[in-house]
Amino acid sequence: MAFVQMSYFSTSIWRQTIFHVCLPNDVPPEMKVGNKCYDRPMKTLMLLQGYSGNTFDWPLGSLISDISLRYNLAVIMPSGDNSFYTNAAGCCYKYADFVGFELLDYVRETFGLSKDAKDTFIAGLSMGGFGAIHAGLEHPENYSKIIGLSSALIVNRLGDVQPGTKDDIADYDYYCHVFGNLKKVKETTNDPEFIVKERLSKGDKIQPVFMACGSEDFLIENNREFRDFLFEKKVDLTYKESPGIHDWNFWNQYLEPSIKWALEEE
Repeated sequence: MAFVQMSYFSTSIWRQTIFHVCLPNDVPPEMKVGNKCYDRPMKTLMLLQGYSGNTFDWPLGSLISDISLRYNLAVIMPSGDNSFYTNAAGCCYKYADFVGFELLDYVRETFGLSKDAKDTFIAGLSMGGFGAIHAGLEHPENYSKIIGLSSALIVNRLGDVQPGTKDDIADYDYYCHVFGNLKKVKETTNDPEFIVKERLSKGDKIQPVFMACGSEDFLIENNREFRDFLFEKKVDLTYKESPGIHDWNFWNQYLEPSIKWALEEE
Protein backbone atom coordinates (compact mmCIF):
# COMPACT_ATOMS: atom_id res chain seq x y z
CA MET A 1 0.00 0.00 0.00
CA ALA A 2 1.25 3.48 -0.88
CA PHE A 3 1.62 6.04 1.91
CA VAL A 4 2.05 9.52 0.48
CA GLN A 5 3.04 12.82 2.08
CA MET A 6 2.25 15.83 -0.08
CA SER A 7 2.46 19.59 0.17
CA TYR A 8 0.32 21.83 -1.99
CA PHE A 9 -0.83 25.44 -2.00
CA SER A 10 -4.36 25.81 -0.63
CA THR A 11 -6.28 28.89 -1.68
CA SER A 12 -8.71 28.38 1.23
CA ILE A 13 -6.03 28.82 3.88
CA TRP A 14 -3.63 30.64 1.54
CA ARG A 15 -0.45 28.72 2.23
CA GLN A 16 1.43 25.51 1.59
CA THR A 17 -0.07 22.74 3.68
CA ILE A 18 0.91 19.11 4.20
CA PHE A 19 -1.45 16.16 4.05
CA HIS A 20 -1.04 12.39 4.02
CA VAL A 21 -2.77 9.79 1.89
CA CYS A 22 -3.16 6.03 2.31
CA LEU A 23 -3.62 4.75 -1.23
CA PRO A 24 -4.06 1.00 -1.82
CA ASN A 25 -3.42 1.18 -5.56
CA ASP A 26 -0.33 -1.03 -5.54
CA VAL A 27 -1.71 -4.11 -3.81
CA PRO A 28 -0.27 -7.40 -5.20
CA PRO A 29 -2.90 -9.61 -6.88
CA GLU A 30 -2.48 -12.40 -4.34
CA MET A 31 -3.49 -10.04 -1.52
CA LYS A 32 -6.76 -9.26 -3.29
CA VAL A 33 -7.88 -12.87 -3.58
CA GLY A 34 -11.13 -13.41 -1.68
CA ASN A 35 -11.44 -9.72 -0.77
CA LYS A 36 -14.71 -8.43 -2.19
CA CYS A 37 -13.62 -4.82 -1.57
CA TYR A 38 -11.39 -5.12 -4.61
CA ASP A 39 -14.32 -6.18 -6.77
CA ARG A 40 -15.55 -2.57 -6.68
CA PRO A 41 -13.95 0.84 -7.35
CA MET A 42 -11.87 2.42 -4.58
CA LYS A 43 -13.79 4.51 -2.04
CA THR A 44 -12.49 7.68 -0.36
CA LEU A 45 -12.44 8.81 3.28
CA MET A 46 -11.53 12.32 4.43
CA LEU A 47 -10.19 11.78 7.96
CA LEU A 48 -9.77 14.78 10.25
CA GLN A 49 -7.49 15.19 13.30
CA GLY A 50 -8.38 16.72 16.63
CA TYR A 51 -7.43 19.88 18.50
CA SER A 52 -3.66 20.31 19.07
CA GLY A 53 -2.94 17.51 16.58
CA ASN A 54 -1.68 17.36 13.01
CA THR A 55 -1.71 15.27 9.87
CA PHE A 56 0.44 12.56 11.52
CA ASP A 57 -2.11 11.78 14.25
CA TRP A 58 -4.13 9.13 12.47
CA PRO A 59 -1.15 7.29 10.89
CA LEU A 60 0.63 7.14 14.26
CA GLY A 61 -2.33 6.64 16.60
CA SER A 62 -4.45 4.17 14.66
CA LEU A 63 -4.37 1.23 12.26
CA ILE A 64 -5.77 3.34 9.43
CA SER A 65 -3.13 2.15 6.95
CA ASP A 66 -4.13 -1.47 7.54
CA ILE A 67 -7.83 -0.57 7.30
CA SER A 68 -7.17 1.32 4.06
CA LEU A 69 -5.53 -1.77 2.60
CA ARG A 70 -8.18 -4.25 3.70
CA TYR A 71 -11.14 -2.17 2.54
CA ASN A 72 -9.73 -0.69 -0.70
CA LEU A 73 -10.15 2.77 0.78
CA ALA A 74 -8.18 5.91 -0.08
CA VAL A 75 -7.75 7.89 3.15
CA ILE A 76 -6.99 11.62 3.03
CA MET A 77 -5.55 13.08 6.26
CA PRO A 78 -5.08 16.86 6.24
CA SER A 79 -3.80 19.16 8.94
CA GLY A 80 -6.64 21.25 10.32
CA ASP A 81 -4.41 23.09 12.80
CA ASN A 82 -6.62 24.31 15.68
CA SER A 83 -9.26 25.66 13.32
CA PHE A 84 -12.34 23.63 14.31
CA TYR A 85 -12.68 23.38 10.51
CA THR A 86 -14.78 26.54 10.31
CA ASN A 87 -14.50 29.49 7.96
CA ALA A 88 -13.09 32.05 10.37
CA ALA A 89 -12.70 35.78 9.76
CA GLY A 90 -9.87 36.74 7.41
CA CYS A 91 -8.70 35.49 4.05
CA CYS A 92 -6.46 32.70 5.36
CA TYR A 93 -8.80 30.67 7.59
CA LYS A 94 -11.38 29.02 5.34
CA TYR A 95 -10.96 25.54 6.78
CA ALA A 96 -14.57 24.53 6.15
CA ASP A 97 -13.97 25.16 2.46
CA PHE A 98 -10.57 23.45 2.66
CA VAL A 99 -11.96 20.08 3.82
CA GLY A 100 -15.45 20.57 2.42
CA PHE A 101 -14.44 20.71 -1.21
CA GLU A 102 -11.03 22.23 -2.07
CA LEU A 103 -8.70 19.47 -0.85
CA LEU A 104 -11.18 16.81 -1.92
CA ASP A 105 -11.28 18.22 -5.45
CA TYR A 106 -7.48 18.31 -5.53
CA VAL A 107 -6.96 14.70 -4.45
CA ARG A 108 -9.71 13.48 -6.75
CA GLU A 109 -7.94 15.03 -9.72
CA THR A 110 -4.44 14.10 -8.57
CA PHE A 111 -5.11 10.44 -7.75
CA GLY A 112 -8.03 9.74 -10.07
CA LEU A 113 -10.46 9.08 -7.21
CA SER A 114 -14.20 8.81 -7.64
CA LYS A 115 -16.04 12.14 -7.89
CA ASP A 116 -19.31 10.57 -6.76
CA ALA A 117 -20.57 11.40 -3.27
CA LYS A 118 -21.77 7.83 -2.80
CA ASP A 119 -18.12 6.73 -2.89
CA THR A 120 -16.90 9.44 -0.49
CA PHE A 121 -17.16 9.75 3.29
CA ILE A 122 -15.88 12.14 5.96
CA ALA A 123 -14.84 11.29 9.53
CA GLY A 124 -12.89 12.72 12.44
CA LEU A 125 -12.22 12.64 16.15
CA SER A 126 -12.91 15.36 18.73
CA MET A 127 -12.43 18.70 16.93
CA GLY A 128 -12.19 16.64 13.75
CA GLY A 129 -15.48 14.95 14.62
CA PHE A 130 -17.08 18.37 14.77
CA GLY A 131 -15.35 19.25 11.50
CA ALA A 132 -16.58 16.09 9.79
CA ILE A 133 -20.17 16.68 10.92
CA HIS A 134 -20.01 20.35 9.98
CA ALA A 135 -18.36 19.91 6.55
CA GLY A 136 -20.37 16.81 5.72
CA LEU A 137 -23.66 18.54 6.45
CA GLU A 138 -22.60 21.60 4.44
CA HIS A 139 -21.48 19.54 1.46
CA PRO A 140 -23.83 16.61 0.82
CA GLU A 141 -22.84 16.89 -2.84
CA ASN A 142 -19.40 15.58 -1.81
CA TYR A 143 -19.97 13.33 1.21
CA SER A 144 -22.64 10.65 1.41
CA LYS A 145 -21.91 9.53 4.99
CA ILE A 146 -20.56 11.27 8.10
CA ILE A 147 -18.64 9.81 11.06
CA GLY A 148 -17.92 11.65 14.31
CA LEU A 149 -15.92 10.03 17.12
CA SER A 150 -16.00 11.83 20.50
CA SER A 151 -17.03 14.91 18.57
CA ALA A 152 -16.39 18.35 20.10
CA LEU A 153 -19.98 19.52 19.60
CA ILE A 154 -19.49 22.54 21.84
CA VAL A 155 -21.64 25.15 20.10
CA ASN A 156 -24.48 24.99 22.64
CA ARG A 157 -22.03 26.09 25.37
CA LEU A 158 -20.37 28.96 23.53
CA GLY A 159 -23.00 31.57 24.40
CA ASP A 160 -21.92 31.29 28.04
CA VAL A 161 -18.24 32.04 27.34
CA GLN A 162 -17.43 35.52 28.65
CA PRO A 163 -14.70 38.02 27.63
CA GLY A 164 -11.46 37.40 29.49
CA THR A 165 -12.30 33.81 30.41
CA LYS A 166 -10.13 30.79 29.62
CA ASP A 167 -10.84 27.08 29.97
CA ASP A 168 -8.55 24.05 29.73
CA ILE A 169 -8.63 24.22 25.92
CA ALA A 170 -8.72 27.83 24.79
CA ASP A 171 -9.83 31.36 25.64
CA TYR A 172 -12.63 33.75 24.71
CA ASP A 173 -10.66 35.39 21.88
CA TYR A 174 -9.95 32.02 20.28
CA TYR A 175 -13.59 30.97 20.34
CA CYS A 176 -14.63 34.32 18.83
CA HIS A 177 -12.06 33.97 16.05
CA VAL A 178 -13.12 30.43 15.19
CA PHE A 179 -16.91 30.69 15.63
CA GLY A 180 -17.66 34.41 15.28
CA ASN A 181 -20.09 36.21 17.57
CA LEU A 182 -20.60 33.70 20.37
CA LYS A 183 -24.03 35.09 21.25
CA LYS A 184 -25.24 34.50 17.70
CA VAL A 185 -23.35 31.37 16.67
CA LYS A 186 -26.54 29.31 16.94
CA GLU A 187 -27.94 31.41 14.10
CA THR A 188 -25.08 30.61 11.72
CA THR A 189 -23.75 27.71 9.68
CA ASN A 190 -21.04 27.23 12.32
CA ASP A 191 -23.77 25.39 14.23
CA PRO A 192 -24.44 21.90 12.78
CA GLU A 193 -27.99 22.04 14.14
CA PHE A 194 -28.61 25.24 12.15
CA ILE A 195 -27.40 23.51 8.96
CA VAL A 196 -29.70 20.54 9.56
CA LYS A 197 -32.73 22.77 10.16
CA GLU A 198 -31.97 24.88 7.09
CA ARG A 199 -31.59 21.84 4.85
CA LEU A 200 -34.73 20.18 6.17
CA SER A 201 -36.71 23.40 5.61
CA LYS A 202 -35.73 23.13 1.93
CA GLY A 203 -36.86 19.52 1.73
CA ASP A 204 -33.34 18.05 1.72
CA LYS A 205 -32.69 14.58 3.08
CA ILE A 206 -29.82 14.52 5.57
CA GLN A 207 -27.22 11.87 4.79
CA PRO A 208 -26.65 9.07 7.36
CA VAL A 209 -24.53 9.91 10.42
CA PHE A 210 -22.48 7.64 12.71
CA MET A 211 -21.56 8.91 16.19
CA ALA A 212 -19.66 7.27 19.03
CA CYS A 213 -18.56 8.67 22.38
CA GLY A 214 -17.24 7.20 25.62
CA SER A 215 -19.54 7.39 28.62
CA GLU A 216 -16.68 8.88 30.70
CA ASP A 217 -15.63 11.36 28.00
CA PHE A 218 -15.85 15.03 29.00
CA LEU A 219 -17.77 15.61 25.75
CA ILE A 220 -20.44 12.98 26.40
CA GLU A 221 -23.26 15.40 27.23
CA ASN A 222 -22.56 17.42 24.07
CA ASN A 223 -22.80 14.25 22.02
CA ARG A 224 -25.99 13.15 23.72
CA GLU A 225 -27.58 16.53 23.03
CA PHE A 226 -26.74 16.33 19.33
CA ARG A 227 -27.88 12.69 19.25
CA ASP A 228 -31.25 13.69 20.65
CA PHE A 229 -31.50 16.57 18.18
CA LEU A 230 -30.83 14.28 15.20
CA PHE A 231 -33.32 11.69 16.43
CA GLU A 232 -35.91 14.45 16.89
CA LYS A 233 -35.32 15.55 13.28
CA LYS A 234 -35.59 11.91 12.16
CA VAL A 235 -32.08 11.87 10.72
CA ASP A 236 -30.67 8.41 9.92
CA LEU A 237 -28.32 8.17 12.93
CA THR A 238 -26.28 5.25 14.23
CA TYR A 239 -25.20 6.14 17.77
CA LYS A 240 -22.77 4.14 19.92
CA GLU A 241 -21.91 4.77 23.54
CA SER A 242 -19.74 2.56 25.71
CA PRO A 243 -17.26 2.87 28.58
CA GLY A 244 -14.31 5.01 27.56
CA ILE A 245 -12.58 8.35 27.76
CA HIS A 246 -11.15 10.79 25.23
CA ASP A 247 -8.29 8.65 23.96
CA TRP A 248 -6.99 6.40 21.19
CA ASN A 249 -8.23 3.27 22.93
CA PHE A 250 -11.78 4.45 22.38
CA TRP A 251 -11.24 5.85 18.88
CA ASN A 252 -9.55 2.66 17.71
CA GLN A 253 -12.45 0.66 19.13
CA TYR A 254 -14.86 2.41 16.75
CA LEU A 255 -12.74 3.40 13.75
CA GLU A 256 -13.08 0.15 11.82
CA PRO A 257 -16.75 -0.48 12.75
CA SER A 258 -17.65 3.04 11.61
CA ILE A 259 -15.85 2.52 8.31
CA LYS A 260 -17.60 -0.82 7.82
CA TRP A 261 -20.87 1.02 8.48
CA ALA A 262 -20.02 3.60 5.83
CA LEU A 263 -19.17 0.83 3.37
CA GLU A 264 -22.36 -1.02 4.35
CA GLU A 265 -20.33 -4.07 5.30
CA GLU A 266 -21.61 -4.62 8.86
